[in-house]
Amino acid sequence: MLEILDTTLRDGEQTAGVSFNANEKLTIARQLLDDVGVDRIEVASARVSDGERKAVESICQWADDNGLIDKVEVLGFVDNGVSIDWIANAGGRVLNLLTKGSLRHVTMQLKKTPEEHLADIRRNIEMAVQKGLSINLYLEDWSNGMIHSKDYVMYMLDNLQDMPIRHYMLPDTLGVLTPDLTKNFCREIVQKYPSLRFDFHAHNDYDMAVANVYSAVKAGITGIHTTVNGLGERAGNAPLASVVGILNDHLKIENNINEHRLTNICRLVETFSGIRIPDNKPIVGESVFTQCSGVHADGDNKDNLYVNNLLPERFGRVRKYALGKMSGKANIAKNLEELGIHLTPEQTKLVTKRIIELGDKKENVTTEDLPFIISDVLKSNLFQEEEHIQIVNYSLNLVRGMKPVATLRISIHGTEYEETSPGDGQYDAFMKALWKIYGRLGKTHPVLTDYKVSIPPGGKTDALVETVISWNYNGQILHTRGLDADQTEAAIKATVKMLNLIKE
Repeated sequence: MLEILDTTLRDGEQTAGVSFNANEKLTIARQLLDDVGVDRIEVASARVSDGERKAVESICQWADDNGLIDKVEVLGFVDNGVSIDWIANAGGRVLNLLTKGSLRHVTMQLKKTPEEHLADIRRNIEMAVQKGLSINLYLEDWSNGMIHSKDYVMYMLDNLQDMPIRHYMLPDTLGVLTPDLTKNFCREIVQKYPSLRFDFHAHNDYDMAVANVYSAVKAGITGIHTTVNGLGERAGNAPLASVVGILNDHLKIENNINEHRLTNICRLVETFSGIRIPDNKPIVGESVFTQCSGVHADGDNKDNLYVNNLLPERFGRVRKYALGKMSGKANIAKNLEELGIHLTPEQTKLVTKRIIELGDKKENVTTEDLPFIISDVLKSNLFQEEEHIQIVNYSLNLVRGMKPVATLRISIHGTEYEETSPGDGQYDAFMKALWKIYGRLGKTHPVLTDYKVSIPPGGKTDALVETVISWNYNGQILHTRGLDADQTEAAIKATVKMLNLIKE
């Protein structure tokens, strides 16, 4: 069975601007091992900081309590035992020893000969064994080593194969490999050392990390390194979800990953890292299971003609049909079906025409917008509910050095209610005041799950702001939109629209 080591908490944290705190690291570690089912996780580099040590201690304590401690690994250095002591004192049991996999790195960075570096490595491995640690070994810059100094790589492996090393880890540190080179180099290594276990660690500088993983597995590599959402230095690493897709669908390689939990971990890491998942990111992007073309929707209706093996249900998601200038009657029909609305063919034609017009103006149209568009096009209140929740007025108070405060008066079915609340921002204060009213009335309310702001290019201070907010209401996902020159006002408009949609 192929093993997956996820290094989001170590290599992924080298993404510019990303730093996980101890609680976030523990939460991600637990989900990766418990929910997603990765075989191993690399959680930190030794000696980085006190905060890193505390994070490793908490992860190792949890893992030890749950019989998973041998799945938790920490990067250490050839530093005469300093990293070894750091890892052991933090409760770690597995050392991933970083060594040099190219002659240039040895001579230019370490200023040592291969013989000197080899002696240092062997001494540190012996120290780790004495401390009770298991050892894996990185050959940093291995890909360049194979290209420019293959004799050095073979020298290292020849002289380390007798050591107690569980995994020899082969990084394409600078992301320079092609699929052909990856396959050739990995096959050469695997065939020359059939008794050793090798991992492949891809970087994505030329956007070939996943393709290189494919080639490495085809060549006989039995361990693959990934990060959630492809986080990592420069262009990042091989994304976990994409790798799982090719393992299951193209390579048919047995693995332990629970596909259904991939979306959850990707959203969690997106939140903690602050790095948004691109809408077109394979498998986990917002738009990848959305058909835009009317021709495609029509084909799906007739025999799933535009559906591949990456079914959204595998990943806890559903297929959607976008509304815009590419929409056809089939797109509209799919969305009407979701809303439980039935129109005549002539009415559908009129609604389709209006949606295409809006798309030409670059306006976004959501499923939740459809009832309003239908009412407008058909000049009827058939689908337009009376706005039973209205903002009477509100005041947002922002004073430097103090928390913003919102006072809100709202009308619900003709009765007015008022509340005041502080918040971490003006919109947060508004929402807390709103939910205080809902709490008084014993009403349930949706949970905000995403908040996107779009401003036209040019950066003018009076530009219109579009705010799209996603909500989870009893398992139903709603998307509401507000447009205004003021960002907070746009968000409030989107919020009021949501309140009227849920009919609570």
